[in-house]
Amino acid sequence: MLLSLNGFTQNLGLKAYGKSDSETSTIKNLNYTAFHKNYKSVKLEVDSIQNALLKMGYIENELKFIKKINDSTVESLIHLKNKIDTIYIYHDKNEINTSKINQVSKIINDTCFAVKVSNLENTLNYLNAEISKKGFPFSNLKLSNIKKRDSISLKAFLKLNTSKQKRTIDHIIIKGYQKFPKAYLKHFLKIKPCQTFDLNHIKLKTEQLNNMNFARETKSPEVLFTKDSTSLYLYIEKTQSNTFDGFIGFGTNEDTNKLEFDGYLNLTLINNLNFGEAFRVLYKSDENDQRTFETNLTLPYLFNTPIGVELMLRLFKKDSSFTTANQSAKLHYQINSKNKALVGITSTESNNLRSENTASLVSDYTTFNYTLGYEFNSSRTLNLLFPFNSKLYTNIGFGKRKTSNAHENQTLASLDGFKIFNLNHKNSLYIRTYGEALISNNYYENELLRFGGINSIRGFEENSLYASLFGLINSEYRFQLSNTIYIHSIIDAAYFENKTTDTHEKLYGFGFGFGLLTKTGLFKLNYALGKTENENAKLSNSKIHLSFIANF
Repeated sequence: MLLSLNGFTQNLGLKAYGKSDSETSTIKNLNYTAFHKNYKSVKLEVDSIQNALLKMGYIENELKFIKKINDSTVESLIHLKNKIDTIYIYHDKNEINTSKINQVSKIINDTCFAVKVSNLENTLNYLNAEISKKGFPFSNLKLSNIKKRDSISLKAFLKLNTSKQKRTIDHIIIKGYQKFPKAYLKHFLKIKPCQTFDLNHIKLKTEQLNNMNFARETKSPEVLFTKDSTSLYLYIEKTQSNTFDGFIGFGTNEDTNKLEFDGYLNLTLINNLNFGEAFRVLYKSDENDQRTFETNLTLPYLFNTPIGVELMLRLFKKDSSFTTANQSAKLHYQINSKNKALVGITSTESNNLRSENTASLVSDYTTFNYTLGYEFNSSRTLNLLFPFNSKLYTNIGFGKRKTSNAHENQTLASLDGFKIFNLNHKNSLYIRTYGEALISNNYYENELLRFGGINSIRGFEENSLYASLFGLINSEYRFQLSNTIYIHSIIDAAYFENKTTDTHEKLYGFGFGFGLLTKTGLFKLNYALGKTENENAKLSNSKIHLSFIANF
């Protein structure tokens, strides 16, 4: 008894072969499991081999024997017999759309189509799924009257079992976030009552909830079927979506050699009225005695349509030189959860505060532009440090600038986008490109584009660079030390032109930084050294930027 028990506890080796070398080779190519803990496991593996052979077309394969040769080896002889290559399936053309059959077969007529036996299971699953999408979730397909057509093919009749009543979504019940804005169901998720029921398609749509910044899906949707109705249950949770974003930068003034501070405050309130609205306030003060105040309001899905409105007001003051006020109103159309198209108008008014003659570098003017835009937002990721993988925004405006003695046609174009390339779960590469261009026959200083600082090219003072055209690339190699801490390099490059001073210059920024995710938000520190193409890098020109983004 002891010897017998010891034999059963040893691993058993399975050796499966056919009646000929070619059959044995076919069986070996299945890569079956050779070692097993007991005889029952061996028997199950032999059954698995036979099923695999059946799907390959050896429908008549026969197990000749399975026997234990010794305490550690089991042999199995399987006779493959004749291989069936093709099956011809006859069907009712009124039950299955011919266009769907064209996707799975090249041999087809009104009542019959042929497929490889090895593809039969996938073919039937595909056709059944297509029928289910039309509102028949309980449909099933099966083959009947299976017979040999010739030595290498079969013929069979396809039978469809389905309910006569087509299923549509009759009720949508939201669990959890009861005040979830209903317009987002219809236009963001594209789910609405009376829609043909397709559970797999619905699951793909509800996954888009995780792309929203004020709600998320807590579990997959569920369905309640009754005799005459279909109720869809969505499980949604409201998330913290308000953000507070700010930074402090400091560096040494090149002229006075004194330490100077700059910074900004960015407050965004999202969905506080359960409408999906967004309200943003920005205040920025920098080293060059410049002040910026900006406010934005976004109202989506007006009157339960896919159209929303975006309003913006920006005030800018440059010491005692000039002030500029920008206003814009845009209508956006939500194409789907990731894509948005925009059209609108923008007006600008700038006033010269200087009393002395400035050789026309600063002048009073007004502009009025018609704008077109496009926005793409990628899916959210599970990484809390980098919640978005990519984003793109582009805008172009056409209009006129008016001064006291002239009218000038102008074009303003901008592009801003980024992409994170994940090398593995800890290493990633961040690339961002950002550029703007003002096209005009002549320029004033107070209408030039302003850039520089933590949100453009790092290592330079905030908004210290004036350009009629600029383009830049930000890059970071990021390494995650944990789920809450990462370090990164800084390599930035930019090119700009200033037509008022006939300047063409290349800029570079180098440095490093880190990010720390806390319970209250994301803290970031950047150290960057900026230089122009024709100057040597000086540590005294370096900048340290601190920022903190809090969600509440």
